Amino acid sequence: MLKAKDIMTRDLITVSPEMEIAHAAKILLEKRINGVPVVGGTGKMVGILCQSDLITQQKKFPIPSVFTLLDGFIPLTSMKHIEREAQKISATTVAHAMTPNPVTVTPEMSIEEVATIMVDRSFHTLPVVDEGKLVGIVGKEDILKTLMPGSKVR
Repeated sequence: MLKAKDIMTRDLITVSPEMEIAHAAKILLEKRINGVPVVGGTGKMVGILCQSDLITQQKKFPIPSVFTLLDGFIPLTSMKHIEREAQKISATTVAHAMTPNPVTVTPEMSIEEVATIMVDRSFHTLPVVDEGKLVGIVGKEDILKTLMPGSKVR
């Protein structure tokens, strides 16, 4: 049975939280990747930046729906959610646009478990972490390659 460690990309491309959004977007486009781990100064992974995080910047600002009850307005969207959306839309650095504390997988997870997480949670990229250290990344392409006859596992 194949595991994440058998198919993961080990030659990692990472970005820092301080990097400008435009530079991070250029990396994603030039390298033709959907997501990239965000690594802080201590070498610890602090988030993940995906194309969808960058596309959020083109989104309209969400106006919360409200309803009235006894002449009072009750928002249907939390203020915390609105603040997070505003921060992503106006982001200038990776730290503001990234998804903090991303879902990760371990090297020993089966590709079936990894695929299930990707499908159930609509993820295209999952960081592989071993004992707190980023050791690889698995993308949908890595899983698709295992379906091709004669494909070589890394």
